[in-house]
Amino acid sequence: MKNLHSFSNRIINWYDKFGRKTLPWQLDKTPYKVWISEVMLQQTQVTTVTPYFNKFLSSFPDVVSLANATQDEVLHHWTGLGYYARARNLHKAAQTIRDKYSGTFPDTFDDVVALSGIGRSTAGAVLSLACGKYFAILDGNVKRVLARHAAIEGWPGKKPIENQLWEQAERYTPQKGIEKYNQAIMDIGSAICTRSKPKCSECPIAIDCQAQLQGRQTDFPGKKPKTDKPTRQAHFLVLLEHKKVLLKQRPSEGIWGGLWCFPEFSTSDELQTHIQNHNLTKVKQQKLSSFRHTFSHFHLDVSATLINLNSINNQVMEATYTNNYSGLWYDLITPDKVGLAAATERVLAEVKATTKED
Repeated sequence: MKNLHSFSNRIINWYDKFGRKTLPWQLDKTPYKVWISEVMLQQTQVTTVTPYFNKFLSSFPDVVSLANATQDEVLHHWTGLGYYARARNLHKAAQTIRDKYSGTFPDTFDDVVALSGIGRSTAGAVLSLACGKYFAILDGNVKRVLARHAAIEGWPGKKPIENQLWEQAERYTPQKGIEKYNQAIMDIGSAICTRSKPKCSECPIAIDCQAQLQGRQTDFPGKKPKTDKPTRQAHFLVLLEHKKVLLKQRPSEGIWGGLWCFPEFSTSDELQTHIQNHNLTKVKQQKLSSFRHTFSHFHLDVSATLINLNSINNQVMEATYTNNYSGLWYDLITPDKVGLAAATERVLAEVKATTKED
């Protein structure tokens, strides 16, 4: 028992001296702020999250304002953060809180973890950091700290390894000072117990860290088994008319769910068939830069073809174009506030540069 107290006390004492206490979600702390920050911080670093958080809270200062917003408004504020399912789940969970809990963030674990996009660790983080309730947490940073301290072999993505880490998390989490402890162990994982070149000389628990004692810090946690990612093709059709381009909203499920993208085709032949079927073959085509966009499970090789519709005469335009295309005509000069996929933004930047030359 003495060792357990020593572990948590060392971490809490470190927090009192060195921990971060002035991040925007730590000031005037509420469950809503902590929830938004915890979701944004999944797969994303603090320096990147901070300006997004500030802008998000400025537009959606509470649960009800987030719930009442459109999905497009929410995704627009998320553009650039990636992993857009997080934003869709935030929006859905906010609507549940508005409708089921009268806009007040629930304060029991079962109610919180039942919300869309909230798992065991995120629920524990919100309730411990914002409400002072006793719950352990196990985000990526905490996994690294605990895996190294106990020299737990194996990749945490495997359930048996994750279970071992949860046992460690619950073993060391103190009853008192829970807010400081949970914030501190995340901070230590983020700033000291880093993936490469950990700063063991600054770590409050290095003295009995098994990985440090063995000189094997970078062996823990175990790496995800490598697999060759498959490659897919995407051929974008960029229709430009008077500084506006056609975008279509993707289905809510799947990659870039709910975001606005260019019409997409699996092969170049499919794209050319579409162009022919819509009487656009006489319009000059311009190939834009090709690039690779990598997802967690595959690579997407993107190419884009630009067609300037201004060169179509009005009669043909009315007969073959207006009635065949629907979607959002995105204004390059005064952009619409909608969620855009990163690949869409990249192509838009090149189109904007092209139109400036006109």
